[in-house]
Amino acid sequence: MAYSCIKTDTRDHVGLITLDRPEARNALNSDLMRELADALRRFDADDAIGAVVITGDEKTFAAGADITEMREKSFVQAFRSNFLVEDWDAMSRTRKPTIAAVAGYALGGGCELAMACDIAFCADNAKFGLPEINIGVSPGLGGTQRLIRQVGKAKAMEMCLTGRFMHAEEAERSGLVARVYPADDLLEEVLKVASKIAEKSRLAAMAVKECVNRAYESSLSEGLLFEKRVFHSLFSTDDKQEGMDAFLENRTPQFRGK
Repeated sequence: MAYSCIKTDTRDHVGLITLDRPEARNALNSDLMRELADALRRFDADDAIGAVVITGDEKTFAAGADITEMREKSFVQAFRSNFLVEDWDAMSRTRKPTIAAVAGYALGGGCELAMACDIAFCADNAKFGLPEINIGVSPGLGGTQRLIRQVGKAKAMEMCLTGRFMHAEEAERSGLVARVYPADDLLEEVLKVASKIAEKSRLAAMAVKECVNRAYESSLSEGLLFEKRVFHSLFSTDDKQEGMDAFLENRTPQFRGK
């Protein structure tokens, strides 16, 4: 599929998706979301890919959903077409680890996209925000639900009700991002992390992702049971045997995803 709103590339065993609507500050519209969903599906199905990085440019990750497109839609049109959300669900269906590399503005849908990834890293010039209230709507792609889980109710409520931006240092301190890098080093450093993940067993990485995500969605007792069953199930894999043999033989494991 030829893309007009994103660019894709591979770096070793990492899939790289770059949002590419510079004229609209990488605003998320239906075409971009459709292309993003397609690229995620393709990388997820590619056995050579172990992790996926999503990024923008040095000034803007994504400045929100495309207001020009949203302005013309009625409730019936948005509801009937499941506007933006239909392709957004590709994020949660991607089984391989997804990583956001955020430089500049990540606002509205851009902030929600970063939060929907499994890990987010940012540049020291990053600014996060959910300013939908300023245009008379609320976040609609997981913003109110994910932000409260990542930074707590007080900050989430404040940001959603006032539209204020959170800068990089506060984002790291609050748990919104894992780490902050100098802007010039961001993509290189994030690709290093992604490559490190991609070196691991594909099966174990997908299992870890499921277990951590389950902690968001269940009680502790249910999460512990899920984790225990996943842990035991991995004993049936060739990767488990290879990993343990390599450790005892003091060599680098050669995982095959089996």
